[in-house]
Amino acid sequence: MNGKNGSAATTTQADISSYSVKRESNWKRQIKRNKWLYVLVLPGFLYFVIFKYLPMWGIVIAFQDYQPFLGIRDSEWVGFENFTTFFSNPDFFRLLRNTLLLALYDLIFFFPAPIIIALLLNEIRTAFFKRTIQTLVYVPHFVSMVIIASITYVFLTPQGGVLYELIAMITGKPIDVLSSPDTFRPLIIIQMMWKEMGWGTIIFLAALAGVDTEQYEASIVDGAGRLRRMWHITLPAIRTTIVILLILRLGNFLDTGFEQIYLMTNSLNRDVADVFDTYVYTVGITQGAFSYSTAVGLFKSVVGIILVLGSNKLAKKFGHPGIY
Repeated sequence: MNGKNGSAATTTQADISSYSVKRESNWKRQIKRNKWLYVLVLPGFLYFVIFKYLPMWGIVIAFQDYQPFLGIRDSEWVGFENFTTFFSNPDFFRLLRNTLLLALYDLIFFFPAPIIIALLLNEIRTAFFKRTIQTLVYVPHFVSMVIIASITYVFLTPQGGVLYELIAMITGKPIDVLSSPDTFRPLIIIQMMWKEMGWGTIIFLAALAGVDTEQYEASIVDGAGRLRRMWHITLPAIRTTIVILLILRLGNFLDTGFEQIYLMTNSLNRDVADVFDTYVYTVGITQGAFSYSTAVGLFKSVVGIILVLGSNKLAKKFGHPGIY
């Protein structure tokens, strides 16, 4: 009996060893077969390791009174003091309100815009006209935000701006769009939509390319019009893509963009223009409060992680695949 057990154990170990060797051989063979694909992946992998993961070590200064001449190792540990200072700061709720409002406007007006444009482009049957429209809506993505801010100033300046004069003619009174707190947020969203709306259609157009054309043909036979085909065939086909992009967008919910806000901020609209991104620059770079500004950035990251995990769980609950 013991001999049989020993023989079975020896056989099992031999099988495990054989399986490990075979698995290692397959792994090496796969790498050798796809070596150029791994070479193509390597730059992106190194980019994320060097510029995304290694800098995470710097998060530790959010819990320190960091002094550059002492370094991370010798700076005094203060725990959650920087977070307490930030949350008790009178500016916290103003910054939170401004950031949340811009983020909500972005989610409500900007996020659906590429989907709508992609659906409209998908309905165009003339190839030349479709390519021309695509080119026109893609071009603004490659224009620097500094150039866009300059164009905005030229058109809306009270000193002879074309749009400024046009608005005054239509409304009967001059409106200083650049300095008014009431027009700051709509102006930011309009700039963002003009710049990135066309570029955002690429993913949705790629998803639409995979829709089975037989479904359209069958719906036409059944008498369905364009709107019904769009609602019952096209939108369901890209629903998963929409959900995944929405989850990823929520991860950057509090990232309103530093450059654009900074360029469009002035002394008259600052009360509504200050957001977490510009605040981090002001206290971190111009005032040298490195630990404090890192704590603000870490707070944003934690909120983003919570939103991603929560939205992903919610998406799965409603039957969507989610991001993992």
